[in-house]
Amino acid sequence: MRILVAEDEPRISRFVARGLTASGYTPTVLADGITALDYASSGEFDLLVLDVGLPRMDGFAVLRNLRELGSTIPVIIVTARDSVEDTVHGLEGGADDYLSKPFRFEELLARIRLRARETGAAPAASAEGGADMLRVGALALNSRTRSIEQQTDTGTRTIELSAREYSMALMFFEHPGQVLSREQLLSRVWGYDYDGASNVVDVYVGYLRRKLGADSIITVRGAGYRLAA
Repeated sequence: MRILVAEDEPRISRFVARGLTASGYTPTVLADGITALDYASSGEFDLLVLDVGLPRMDGFAVLRNLRELGSTIPVIIVTARDSVEDTVHGLEGGADDYLSKPFRFEELLARIRLRARETGAAPAASAEGGADMLRVGALALNSRTRSIEQQTDTGTRTIELSAREYSMALMFFEHPGQVLSREQLLSRVWGYDYDGASNVVDVYVGYLRRKLGADSIITVRGAGYRLAA
C-alpha cells in the first residue's frame, strides 16, 4: 500500500514514515500543499495522510481540489485544529477520516488499516496465523484477547499483556526475525510526540522478556531488537 504523507513538521513526518515502513507500508513524504496535490492526483498512491497547516496551499484546499479533479483517493486529515467546525468542514469537504494532534501512531495505523480493508489494499502478512492469531514458533499472539499463548511441554500457557505490552508485541509478531529500532518501536507504540531520548522501549522489552522468557527478544547491539523465531 503506497501512502502519501503531506506534513511540514519534520519530526512528525519522520516518526510517521518510520512507523509506516515498519508496518509494511510504502510512505512518500511531502512538505507543501501544491506538491501534495500534484502527487495525490497522479493515481499512484492508495491513501493520503494530509496535514491541514501546509505551506503554499492548506490541506482543506488540497482536499477540495482533489475532489474537484475527480480523485477518489482516501484522505485522512491530521491537524492541530480540533474544533467541531473544522472537523465538519474536513469531512464534508471529502475527507474519509479526521485525526487531531497530538495523536499516537497506533491510532493513525488503525485508521489506515480500516481504509485499507475498505479498498482492498493491505501490507503483506509477515507471520503465520488466522485473522485473530499471529504465530511465531511456540508463541501465538491473540488479537481478540490481546494475550500470548505459549506452547510448552505440559500444554498451552496464556500470558496476559498490558495495552503497551500488546502494542509492542504486535510490532514484533508482524515482523518476525526483523530487527526493529528503538525509533520504530517508539513511533508505533508511543506516538510521534514521545521523547526519543527515553529508555521506555528498553523497559518494556524487559517486561516482555520476563513474561515470555529471557531469550524471546534478542538485542542487536547498535540496531535494536528482534523477536527470536
